[in-house]
Parts: sequence; C-alpha cells; structure tokens
Amino acid sequence: MLPLPDSVRDVRHLEELLSEPSPQAIDTLRQIPGDLLILGVGGKMGPTLARMALRASQAAGSKRRIIAVSRFGSSDVLRGQLDSAGLETIACDVLDAGQLAKLPDCPNVISMFGMKFGSTGQEALTWGLNCLAPGMVCARFAKSRIVLFSTGNVYSMRPVALGGSVETDGLAANGEYAASCIGRERLAEYQCGRFGIPLAILRLNYALEMRYGVLVDVAQRVWREEPIDVCMGYLNTIWQGDANAQAICALAYASQPPCILNIAGPETLSVRRVALQFGELLQKPVRIEGSEGLEALLSNGQKAQRLFGSPRVGIAVMMAWIADWIRRGGATHGKPTHFEVRDGKY
Repeated sequence: MLPLPDSVRDVRHLEELLSEPSPQAIDTLRQIPGDLLILGVGGKMGPTLARMALRASQAAGSKRRIIAVSRFGSSDVLRGQLDSAGLETIACDVLDAGQLAKLPDCPNVISMFGMKFGSTGQEALTWGLNCLAPGMVCARFAKSRIVLFSTGNVYSMRPVALGGSVETDGLAANGEYAASCIGRERLAEYQCGRFGIPLAILRLNYALEMRYGVLVDVAQRVWREEPIDVCMGYLNTIWQGDANAQAICALAYASQPPCILNIAGPETLSVRRVALQFGELLQKPVRIEGSEGLEALLSNGQKAQRLFGSPRVGIAVMMAWIADWIRRGGATHGKPTHFEVRDGKY
C-alpha cells in the first residue's frame, strides 16, 4: 500500500484512497473463489467498497465478476462511473421479488442496503427495507456466502466508563429504526439457519470520510462557529476505507451460526475534545452546549481488529485531512449523521 498523504487533494484522490485494498482484503479474494454480488451499492459506502473489491480481486490475480446492484435511475451518473471502472451494474429493487429472482446466482454476496435517515414518518418502508428485504435476499441466495451490514444501533447505550458493547451483548431497540435493524438480523439469522447459509453480520459504528461522518459534522459546526451539542458526549468512528476492507475480509468468516462483528474504531472519542481540537486546526472559537451524559452509543471493535488488523488511518490523520478539506471548501454529501440523537428517532 502507498504511504498515507499529508492531505486529500480532491474527490478523485479521496475515492482512490477509500478503494485502495488492504493486504488482508487481497488475500481474502485470493482464497475465496467465485463471483461477488454487492447489493445496495448506491449508498455512501457502496461505490468505494465495490471498487475496492475489484482492485483487490485484480491484485490477487483472481478472475471474477464484481456485480454492483442498486435501484439506479435511467440517468444515474453513479452507474456510468461504476461501469467505466470495470464493474458490472444491474438495476434492481430488492423489495420486488420478481426483480430479485432475476439477479444472477453468485457464491458471494455483500448486502449493504437499508434505511435510517427519514425513517421517522416512513416506518413501514423502514421495516420493509431493513427487515423484509434482507429475509428475501437470504432466501434468494440460499446457496451463497453472505455478509450483511447492520448497525451499532442494535445495542443499548452503555455507561461510558464500561466501554463499548461487544458482540455477545444483548440487543435492545431504542426507536423504530433500531427495532427494524434487530429484525433485519433476526430474519437473516432465521433464513440462514433454515438454508444452512454461511453468514457474517457487521454492526457498523460509524464510517467516516471527507464528505460525510460524525467528525465532519463536528468540524463543519466549528468552521461555521455554530454550537456543538455534547449531550451524546462520546462516539466511535472508523475510516471508510478500513470499514470497506473489513467487510471484504468478513467473507472469509461467514459461518453458521453467524459470525457477528462490530466494525468500529479502536478509540472512544470525546465530542468535546474533538471539537476543541478542530478549533485549533481550523483556528476558530468553539462553542459547547449541554453536558455529557453518562451513557453513549458505543461499540467495541476489538474482535474485528484481532482478525483483520488495526485500522490503517487513525484519528489524528482523519482530523487533519478533514480540517484541511473543509478549509479548502471540499465537497460534502450534505447529509448530517444526527449522531447527537438520543431518542432513536431519525
């Protein structure tokens, strides 16, 4: 892998970094034969994960199809970009059983689709995408190995002093979004047990890049000299490129019963400290509002790190990149994470 740069020049450079495969991801695709189908590739992580899978497969010398699936509009720019990169693309609504049935059989499937933001007021659709559709996918790909993205929101908030939730902790829903995500896991577990499907469930908390993520939210507020709410005073985050690599590596650990993995950075970060550090990096005053609660939504990612190694991009590097990106007016997705939400309503 190339040395990490001092800054991220532009979106093209960013996407090259986010899709650069780790040695472990290359080894995984060298060892695991067969085509790979990625469902829900149109989300924030999907495009770079798909490109990483293609680059890892090429580096491994493995000939396989990497098929990127999303609903794709007729004039979808992303679809053209993925086609140009050498991926195969298929338009499919995973809630449509007829369209799902027409997807090609693949021995390896990564399922990334889901709904979080906008779930309040669209509860029925949230349950359809987060719960019904994963069950349909597992039944459709009953002969495949499946990696299923989930979320750290399936855990209850933890006392900060005790550290993050581990994979053996019980699940507890705070709001309909979290409940639907527990449903996603349970239906996938049921279908995979029924058909004997190897399954890995990834509880992500949270992925980050220059255009999106909790640290981007905090940095933007500091830059605009807006107040920082610290009621949800602590968090985990992981560089999206590292999360992409861990998702690919998880294909090798899909099992029955399912392998559960938290995908999270190794540090518990203080929102207050992060804000103050961004204040120094951006040379801006910092306005703090509220006080930290004794509990936060935290995940312990040590199990995945033991399997796949420590994340390549650490917090100090991420913060320096983000501050530089925001100072230069770099593009963002304009989609706040709402990390400060404590009532589960997204």
